[in-house]
Amino acid sequence: MFLQKLKDITTVIFDVDGVLTNGDILASDSGEFLRTFNIKDGYALQLAVKRGYLVCVISGGHGLAMQRRFEGLGIPEIFLGVSDKVGVYDTLLTKYSLSNEEILYMGDDIPDLKIMQLVGLPTCPADAVPEIKAVSEYVSPHEGGRMAVRDIIEKVMRVQGKWFDENPSAADSGK
Repeated sequence: MFLQKLKDITTVIFDVDGVLTNGDILASDSGEFLRTFNIKDGYALQLAVKRGYLVCVISGGHGLAMQRRFEGLGIPEIFLGVSDKVGVYDTLLTKYSLSNEEILYMGDDIPDLKIMQLVGLPTCPADAVPEIKAVSEYVSPHEGGRMAVRDIIEKVMRVQGKWFDENPSAADSGK
């Protein structure tokens, strides 16, 4: 059933903190909040965009560095500082004429629960909270910020025969 669902995925949506990052935030004396992103997750994200998948991030977190990171990877739909993830999700459904069945979402904590109950394929990192693991159809063996995103994107693209890049650029994941 899981593999069949991977065949139908056209859209991948990710939370940021705890999914694309390990959930740690470094607070600087200047008041900035700093996060780290995995370069291998970045490679998979930009490749998914190049292969025609709709890639989106929806996060309660915000910051110019986050925005620039996602723009550099070519992610077309970036929603930061969001308090109503389901509202953004509904907007995406309408804008792109999507059905729930073609959408994969990866979240890790309670703010992701409602949206995960709507999508066709709810997924999470290994270190997600128990409530999120309970509604996930796939739990990555990787923790958030440690290739969980790469893991699920690669699975989708391999099942659909779109994973391998014949001419990869070393600059693709570092944008």
